[in-house]
Amino acid sequence: MLVIVFMLQAVLAQNIPTGVRTNPCAVTIPYEQHTRFDFGEFCKYEAANAALPPAGPRRVVYFGDSLTEGWLRNIVGLDASDTHNRGIGGQTTAQMLVRFRADVLNLRPRIVHLMVGTNDIAGNKGPTSLTRIQEAVMSMCEQARSHGIRVILASVLPAKIIPWNRSVDPVPAVRALNQWLVAYAGQNGHTYADYYSVLHDGQDGFQRHLAIDGIHPNAEGYEVMRPVAMDAIRRANLQ
Repeated sequence: MLVIVFMLQAVLAQNIPTGVRTNPCAVTIPYEQHTRFDFGEFCKYEAANAALPPAGPRRVVYFGDSLTEGWLRNIVGLDASDTHNRGIGGQTTAQMLVRFRADVLNLRPRIVHLMVGTNDIAGNKGPTSLTRIQEAVMSMCEQARSHGIRVILASVLPAKIIPWNRSVDPVPAVRALNQWLVAYAGQNGHTYADYYSVLHDGQDGFQRHLAIDGIHPNAEGYEVMRPVAMDAIRRANLQ
């Protein structure tokens, strides 16, 4: 059965037009093949980015994975009309780094809010290391700074289990990455947003009533995160 699946995927891949194209996002790619042919998932926000007016002086971009993408009603910024969500579910920091120019730098925000790392820890794209995650974060921060963009580094949210990959124990990596994020933000003049402290249950997990599945905040969880975000944006704006 597995062989048949692989053969079918190979046939589908052969029928996908590739190479340099005027409008690559016009090419229809089956869902199961989309990260193979669009690793960074540029097409997710290409049309929305093109439709944006020129950046105002108070533009904020939230950038990350599904934890950001799911933050809809309670997202906060300096100007509600110029605050933009560029989260993509399932993405690792390697994928985010690929699209960082398209979905952050080219939008010319005053502030970028980075919440990353959970899917790396979950192993979504295979084995990785804390060094690889850290270097991807560093590259995004360095690019932002070189473009005059102020950076908010969000903590990794609590995770005691990975529902889609129970072979992974996320706790040590979440602790280590958050310790590094705090230190890196402090050493480089970035703003740290500590969501972990208001969401964890005291035993390395997510407070049950604030999460959908132990990883993703529910509406109440995002409401708890809101004042942390507001404070981080205020501090970043004053830098």
